[in-house]
Amino acid sequence: MKFMKLGSKPDAFLADGKSVRYISAELAADIAISVGEVKFCLHKFPLLSKSYRMQKLVLKANGENSDEINLVDFPGGPKAFEICAKFCYGMTVTLNAYNVVAARCAAEYLEMTEDVDRGNLIFKIEVFLNSSIFRSWKDSIIVLQTTRSLLPWSDDLKVVGRCIDSIASKTSIDPGNVNWSYTHNRKLASADRVLEEGIKFQERMESVPKDWWIEDLCELDIDLFKRVIVAVKSKGRMDANVIGEALRTYAVRWLPDSVDALVSDANQFRNKSLLETLIALLPSDVNSGSCSFLLKLLKVATLVGTDGLAREQLVKRVSLKLHEASVIDLLIPSWAPQSTKYDVELVKITKLETGMILLEHNSLLNVGKLIDGYLVEIAHDPNLSLSSFIELSQSIPDSARPIHDTLYRAIDVYLKEHQGLTKSERKRICGLMDVKKLTMEASIHAAQNERLPLRVVVQVLYFEQVRGAQALTSTQRDTSCSTTNTDEESDKMTVESCRKLEKQMSRIKIEDGDARKKGKLAKKASRNSRSGAQLLPSRSRRIFDRLWPVGKGHGEHKSSETSGSSQSPTSVVPADTKSSRSSTRRRRHSIS
Repeated sequence: MKFMKLGSKPDAFLADGKSVRYISAELAADIAISVGEVKFCLHKFPLLSKSYRMQKLVLKANGENSDEINLVDFPGGPKAFEICAKFCYGMTVTLNAYNVVAARCAAEYLEMTEDVDRGNLIFKIEVFLNSSIFRSWKDSIIVLQTTRSLLPWSDDLKVVGRCIDSIASKTSIDPGNVNWSYTHNRKLASADRVLEEGIKFQERMESVPKDWWIEDLCELDIDLFKRVIVAVKSKGRMDANVIGEALRTYAVRWLPDSVDALVSDANQFRNKSLLETLIALLPSDVNSGSCSFLLKLLKVATLVGTDGLAREQLVKRVSLKLHEASVIDLLIPSWAPQSTKYDVELVKITKLETGMILLEHNSLLNVGKLIDGYLVEIAHDPNLSLSSFIELSQSIPDSARPIHDTLYRAIDVYLKEHQGLTKSERKRICGLMDVKKLTMEASIHAAQNERLPLRVVVQVLYFEQVRGAQALTSTQRDTSCSTTNTDEESDKMTVESCRKLEKQMSRIKIEDGDARKKGKLAKKASRNSRSGAQLLPSRSRRIFDRLWPVGKGHGEHKSSETSGSSQSPTSVVPADTKSSRSSTRRRRHSIS
């Protein structure tokens, strides 16, 4: 830290308790000056030789036959006045970054100018500020912090402005030219550790990060921080992402983590003002800053109740970077009058602002995964309405959701948590899912899911059978050495088989209360269990038996028994039958 010593005489100021200060001298004090709660018993001559204001005040006091002067609203208080008084007496005074602004404002108040005496206190302080303080990074920040308690004096004397300009200029230089100490404790990279190890100077210079200045500035009050950031941006040489990182670090430093602290009566106004300032300072480049940080600001904005304009600005920024977010980022707590745990309406608004057509394919897929994952989380909320779930699910295009596994999981969770849904409501929510886009694992789970409507389970089983039949046919076609006629015949068989399955599926009638039909299905399920189909639950086996009855013909029954497969009926019976017929026809063709 820089400092400057003034005067050469020893300090002769003594104290009488906490409220009286006097000079140890042969001559008795002839004037008493009150500054705040402290009374200074001094001599007129040293003060009048340096201060024009003291000359006027003493003249006025003499006219009133008084030897007491009261200095009202003295900048810097008793400590600053004592520095000026010691300078008048020629006593040793040490100025540094912590007291120089107070001394400068006090000297201005006392009018200690060059017109009164050459080399007066104002001149000496200005030399110290310009030659030392404003050239030092740390001292400039300390001085800027002290100016807050000395407003408006410090601002009128342009100390604040000069300090800010000095700081902004230093942040904008090439990091390789930074040759002063700074604070940088955020996730030190390997290059940053060179600073701590203190090896070669040149290597240390090359390791300075672009955001080296952020942590030191985060110690400033929000008003001063705002002015510094505005000055940094006006220089036009700072990357927008670095500005965004500075705002993020400041938010982490000053915004409390707990919801109670955010919304408490003592801190809510302060937190609201701080947040609105940070939002206003966001760079004009909408791509700067992470989506996670913007969503955190949006969470706080929801809790502290920021004005609509600031919130709208955040929503637009988030919507442009939604593909970078995570599910946790979207879990924004709701606020009255909403009854849901999370602010689903805000996410829907953010989603609607997103230009889905303008997004690249990978970004579009990321948005699809994000929304489906979010649906899984909010589906646990018993207060989430069906319409909100459906509206949010339908807010993304089909191209953003090539696989419906996560959507199926969200639907399953919602059905589990909302068991009072009517039959039509269950049909509506399950209509969001395309069973043809389920993976095999999801299809197996859906086929055994008692919460799904019966028709959905039938569709899952049907498309799995079609998929298996097509896969088997494709394998046979690739490995077979038969002629084109045989291939055409195999294709014809596949089409006929699919048509037959469709006809059988269309004949299924869903009547949960029909006891006779349950009895028939139970008997068929029993026959299937004896033939080894134990991998599906009773409900799915009943459905499967209606679609592909087993044992109607001796040849088919024999074929299924001698296939040697241990798979479930859903993947064995149709395929084995088709394979047997196909191979027989091939043999006949080759013999003829």
